[in-house]
Amino acid sequence: MAAAVTTVRDVLYHYTFARGLYERLISDCECHPQVARNVVALLLWFDQGTNKVISHLPSMSTTALGHLLNEGSCLIHCLRMRNVPAALPTPLLSALCQDSHMDDPDFFAVNQGHIARGVADLLDGVCTLIFDDRLYHLLRRYQTGLVGRNLELEAPYERVVVTVPEDCRSMFVTFSKGQPVERDDIFNYFRETWGDCIVRVLMEKTTGCAQPMYGRVIFKSKAFVSLVLNGVHRAPLFIGGREIWLRAYVPRRGSDNN
Repeated sequence: MAAAVTTVRDVLYHYTFARGLYERLISDCECHPQVARNVVALLLWFDQGTNKVISHLPSMSTTALGHLLNEGSCLIHCLRMRNVPAALPTPLLSALCQDSHMDDPDFFAVNQGHIARGVADLLDGVCTLIFDDRLYHLLRRYQTGLVGRNLELEAPYERVVVTVPEDCRSMFVTFSKGQPVERDDIFNYFRETWGDCIVRVLMEKTTGCAQPMYGRVIFKSKAFVSLVLNGVHRAPLFIGGREIWLRAYVPRRGSDNN
């Protein structure tokens, strides 16, 4: 007998609780959509083994959900730090993830890259369906009988990660005057923090003894840009004691990067 085919509709049904959580974070908690996506993906990453985190959340009060949102967002912020603080304040998340050993002071430091890459993988994979407003609108019309059979919902689900153009998975980096950070230092920061997540770093072309004032970081996935920013326009990082600022890259004509 042929194996049952998993359809797009099956996946949407399976992640109904995750979709509901995403909508509540935006509507009830007034959360930035990018933060909501990151936090839901983070909870899905923890929703493994016997944890089953997501299934506990539909009945959670808005106040408790707000606390969980703050914990998740704080954790995502700390994931981009070279030295993750020990014993992060995540009591609610820890209670929901009883078999994850989160109470171990070294848990996040040891698993930092693993968590970041896992969350990015979810954002690039099944989360592209979970956060697709159009698909869920179509599913709800199907559930209420407003539309009949639909080829898009009945299509087989295949996880295909589409490689987006470099401009869409790049970040623009600026330095304080007189305090540039070396190209290799930026590359190694992300490589050592998140593992295999970065393609290369470009720097401003300069002449003579002039120091570069900006650069560009190209990640392997757009999801890493989302994790760095997590709802803000610009995100600071400290590399070798020097502060750099990162924002989403907007291509300009006549770019000076090499």
